Amino acid sequence: MILTVIEQTPTAPLDRFAAWLPTPAGTAPEAALTVHVVRAWDGDALPVDAAHVGDGLLVLGGEANAYDDTAAPWLPATRELLADAVRSGVPTLGVCLGAQLLAVAAGGRVQVAAPPGREAGVIDVHPRPDAARDPLLGGLAADVPADHPLAGGVLAAMPSMHADAVVDLPPGAVWLASSRLYPYQAFRVGEVAWGLQFHPETSVETFAGWAQTTPDVDAEALVAQYRDRADQVEAGGRAIAQRFAQIVVRRAAGLPLDAALAATR
Repeated sequence: MILTVIEQTPTAPLDRFAAWLPTPAGTAPEAALTVHVVRAWDGDALPVDAAHVGDGLLVLGGEANAYDDTAAPWLPATRELLADAVRSGVPTLGVCLGAQLLAVAAGGRVQVAAPPGREAGVIDVHPRPDAARDPLLGGLAADVPADHPLAGGVLAAMPSMHADAVVDLPPGAVWLASSRLYPYQAFRVGEVAWGLQFHPETSVETFAGWAQTTPDVDAEALVAQYRDRADQVEAGGRAIAQRFAQIVVRRAAGLPLDAALAATR
């Protein structure tokens, strides 16, 4: 089985997902994923449609905004590929810019330089009520303490570094998670396409590189914050990677996704 990954800049690589995705927990060795990385920033050709991505699609983050087709000329093809993946029911995950591109491709809207300002650091991601029934995030939502309202407990602690934001979800999208600063931290379009505004894949080394090249943040403080919450970040990131890999494998095998969700609890 093949998972196609669209890398949009060398500074936002697959990172820790490279180790976590290929062998989904609870699957036989023969169900391992082959990860195929398309380096759009380096001129690699994108798949022409969803039928050519294999069994799943992952679109990573980047430095452009979701509408900046001049700076990143592969964006129109990426948006169309994401739209086709949603139509075709191919398991899809968009991270940060990838999530914003998914939102736009499916009829939502992104605001460039959104008024709340940059969201930087390790943020608390809060589940919305529908998260408990979601195949990707349901296992994490089930761990939110019962004495918290679903919108108040912490789904995960996740690295974040963005100033653009999804401000209108696509029609019919399911709102799954929020943060203090930005409401649309996670959403699902259709049955198996997810957008995550945060970065579950990112190591402290990659995050430090972003912080050190972003002039409006305190890089030293942000890296210290990441290190302080490193165990939480890894646990949440690994869980999301494993859940998405399970979804890809089970979808390819024609198996129900609710079983994948139950196995992660």
